[in-house]
Amino acid sequence: MASPRLETYCCPNRDAATELVMNFQPEVFCGVCIGSASVSLLLTVLQLLPKKGQSPRKMPKASSSSTILLLISICDILGGLGMIFRSSVWLGFPGFIANISVANGTDVWPSAFCVGSAMWIQLLYSAGFWWLFCYAVDSYLVVRRSAGLSTIVLYHMMTWGLAVMLCVEGIALLYYPSLSSCENGLEHAVPHYITTYAPLLLVLMVNPILFRRTVSAVASLLKGRQGIYTENERRLGTEIQIRFFKIMLVFVICWSSNIINESLLFYLEMQPDINEMPLKNIRSAALITWIIMGVLNPMQGFLFTLAFYGWTGWRVDLKWRKREIPWESMSSSTAGDNAYPSPVNYQSNTNDSKKVSTTDSQQTDDAISMLSEGNTSGDDRLTRSSPIYQGW
Repeated sequence: MASPRLETYCCPNRDAATELVMNFQPEVFCGVCIGSASVSLLLTVLQLLPKKGQSPRKMPKASSSSTILLLISICDILGGLGMIFRSSVWLGFPGFIANISVANGTDVWPSAFCVGSAMWIQLLYSAGFWWLFCYAVDSYLVVRRSAGLSTIVLYHMMTWGLAVMLCVEGIALLYYPSLSSCENGLEHAVPHYITTYAPLLLVLMVNPILFRRTVSAVASLLKGRQGIYTENERRLGTEIQIRFFKIMLVFVICWSSNIINESLLFYLEMQPDINEMPLKNIRSAALITWIIMGVLNPMQGFLFTLAFYGWTGWRVDLKWRKREIPWESMSSSTAGDNAYPSPVNYQSNTNDSKKVSTTDSQQTDDAISMLSEGNTSGDDRLTRSSPIYQGW
């Protein structure tokens, strides 16, 4: 799992709270991490592979939203691989890991492995948090017609730049002036924990606000097409709202245990002796949430693909041919032969048609199709009438 305690454990003079959780059934904990990360990795890759039965058609140009969703999945996959590698080394070479606890030891490889693997996991999951924040921003900008594929470069700069900067800064402050003297006080640990949890808290607090404003903007966008809000349009807005809700639900489920666990461990750190009997229940709660983190953190990758695309099925098509893949199931429309019909069934007369230009209608279709790309839905009536739902 992804926790700043992984980096703290690399300090030979680590605090008592970190010692408590990291030394609690380490074999069982590493086994849980390997199992959860392996299952999530396999299912995530299965979700993203093309499936048999999908009708091959010309691949459309990917939108910024579909690119961001793919990058979130890639971050989860690479982070899960880091968990599997780290836990496997801990299980397979216990003597190698035991050298981390030796202060001023001559063998630097155990400490290098500890720091390197912990930084890899933190960096990838932190980048995933920033990409999820960018997805919320992009969704809002799309309906405001202020975003597109050109903005993906800015998202790359912000996401990787902030993720690397915060990770390096937190590690540098934690291990200053040297690895053997880190964790001598809260002035070393607190900045590290802040840089680790800042993007997580940003997603928890800001994304729901951006998603809510996006849903409101979608409703206004649909009403503006003909000045009416039909049942089909209402259903379309509801589907987008449900999709955003699923994304936040998965995020809360996978990472709320980290916040609870860290709060409990910080409370234990402030006590003179964490082994006192009155603190038994707090210690137990910290250990339980520690194991829960090992299960839920790696599962984020698979659960996100369910929220993004729905269940795509087991029938994988590995034939090498140019075909549409799940994360590019819908994109912005193009004029000419590739133009899409209107995404909503409605009746119009000649006077109403004059009120809305073809360009505005096309932009509305593009914006909403980006928000709804990749989802699945069982509403055949909307599927028949809307290209937005061709990938649902």
